[in-house]
Amino acid sequence: MNYQRIRSISFAILCLGIALGGCSSNKSDIKNGGENMSDVVQFESKLKFETDSAMHFIRHQVELGPRVPGTEAHRKCEEYIVRKMNIFGADTIIEQKGTVTAFTGDILPFNNILARFNTSAPRRILLAAHYDTRPWADNETDEKHRKTPILGANDGGSGVGVLMELARIAGENDLPIGVDFLFVDVEDYGNSDGWGNADDTWCLGSQYWAQNHPYTIDELPDFGIVLDMVGGTNARFHREYYSDKTARSIVDKVWGAAKNIGLSEVFINELGGSIIDDHIQINKTGIPCIDIVECNNAVTRTFPPTWHTLHDNMASIDSKSIKAVGTTVLNVIEKEAAK
Repeated sequence: MNYQRIRSISFAILCLGIALGGCSSNKSDIKNGGENMSDVVQFESKLKFETDSAMHFIRHQVELGPRVPGTEAHRKCEEYIVRKMNIFGADTIIEQKGTVTAFTGDILPFNNILARFNTSAPRRILLAAHYDTRPWADNETDEKHRKTPILGANDGGSGVGVLMELARIAGENDLPIGVDFLFVDVEDYGNSDGWGNADDTWCLGSQYWAQNHPYTIDELPDFGIVLDMVGGTNARFHREYYSDKTARSIVDKVWGAAKNIGLSEVFINELGGSIIDDHIQINKTGIPCIDIVECNNAVTRTFPPTWHTLHDNMASIDSKSIKAVGTTVLNVIEKEAAK
């Protein structure tokens, strides 16, 4: 993920017309709880998100090294995800392999992995995260380090770790709803130069998946949630602009669930930045999809300080942030299953 893809725009600038929607009504609606948040019914989770388990899944990825497409560490990460999804009892695992051309001209192999649980259920939801890591630490202060690949504990590893723990839970419990887990590739190989003119150099795996996904119209999940950079220290998650614009009811659903389990200080019910991420590609399939991502950090006002640096390692991962996101998404799954 790249700073050039986040636009931490103030509401004042939005109102001047840089953004696509009317600012004043948007802000008012959100401050009042959005369309549905005030109507969210209290729901007590029966399942438990095991934070230590998710942390183990993150740590294992980091121990493989930078998971840059085309490297041995990346290949081992693919195998690790597929092996775990089989162990957890996925009904179907689809590996979508091919090659894409990066903005550098590099031909990159990719593998989008879709693990489906309870495929016979009449309703399902989609959870997604990218597992590749940035090939350059281009946000390092010292220029001599900027060509070094990052470990991506947060940017890549954290979302995958949470998804793997949720997949373990889905496999161990007979939920009356289907849950699909999409581990998408080649998200983070984009061009960070310029502003707003290199958007399609990012999310190459999900671009391909959106055009070649396996669902029929009748099989489309009800909605999707992308997790990206969800493990930062003292992370706070604001409503991402495009998520709120295209799938506000889903943002309300997730932020409402967080509020009801006492996490409203983690899931901030205010707009953050606007980000070009995998959720935008998934939305193109007809699946309303949102992004849970730290995009208004208290220090940087954008992404976490470790973003695209060599400090994106296990020392940067906050288990409390992982627990908050995992518990919230699990609560959403259970509430959907109870419908």
